[in-house]
Amino acid sequence: MEFKDYYDTLGVKAEATDAEIKSAYRRLARKFHPDVSKEAGAEDKFKAINEAYEALRDPSRRKAYDQLRAGGYRGGDQFRGPPPNWQREGDFAGAGGGEGEADFSDFFESLFGGRGGAGRAGPRRGRDLHAQITVDIGTAYQGGRERISLRDGNGERTLEVKIPAGIAPGQQIRLSGQGYPGTAGGKAGDLILEVGLRDDARFVLDGRDVLVALPLAPWEAALGATVTVPTLGGNVELRIPAGSDGGRKMRLRGRGWPGTTPGDQIVTLEVRVPKAETPEQRELYEALAKAYVEYDPR
Repeated sequence: MEFKDYYDTLGVKAEATDAEIKSAYRRLARKFHPDVSKEAGAEDKFKAINEAYEALRDPSRRKAYDQLRAGGYRGGDQFRGPPPNWQREGDFAGAGGGEGEADFSDFFESLFGGRGGAGRAGPRRGRDLHAQITVDIGTAYQGGRERISLRDGNGERTLEVKIPAGIAPGQQIRLSGQGYPGTAGGKAGDLILEVGLRDDARFVLDGRDVLVALPLAPWEAALGATVTVPTLGGNVELRIPAGSDGGRKMRLRGRGWPGTTPGDQIVTLEVRVPKAETPEQRELYEALAKAYVEYDPR
């Protein structure tokens, strides 16, 4: 059989940290997920990425794999199986299996168990299934429910997912028992959903702060005004100081993303100039130009 270089599969160095391995896996899983990828061979690449991550994400499995790799093996080398004194420290029986076993190569199973490995009897838990979910920023802020469709070893199915209030992009939701089925009466794995936010026309999340652009009429900026500003928690009134320039930023404390220390909402003022579409409006602009003849905005 062929030796698999799992570091090469994930595009990381052998010295990569656990966080770097996890980040590489997430990036590649998003790129090659069969539900979204249009690239040729995406499904096979997705399976290879999952296998590599399963081998490296567990410290004991990674340690055992590194011991073999230290002997000089590299991707594509012929591999006749682990040596007689091989310690199956990273046995996979407690973390995978189920219908997803077919997704793993003979190489993987010769190291960590499965249909080609130790062949342990008894119930085995199914593998976890990883996927992405994208929600509206308002749903993520307030909490709610989102329907998703999945295509996996169980076929196509629709699930209703509860979105916790204040969940941030990159955080995960775990649905117990919604992953790959177990074998011999073992429990099913879990479905792990990584949360992303849809683009929003009004709100942009920056860390725990929420950014909003607020259009103003020239007279509101010049004379001052109290205007209504949208926030994720509802509209609020904001006092605009007289003489405010476009681009000025104002802070609504505690009106950003919820948390132990809530973020703020940063409001950027945008002065919009109305067109002179009638003779009367043009005359008003001309009068304004005469009144400010010495003003140079440049």
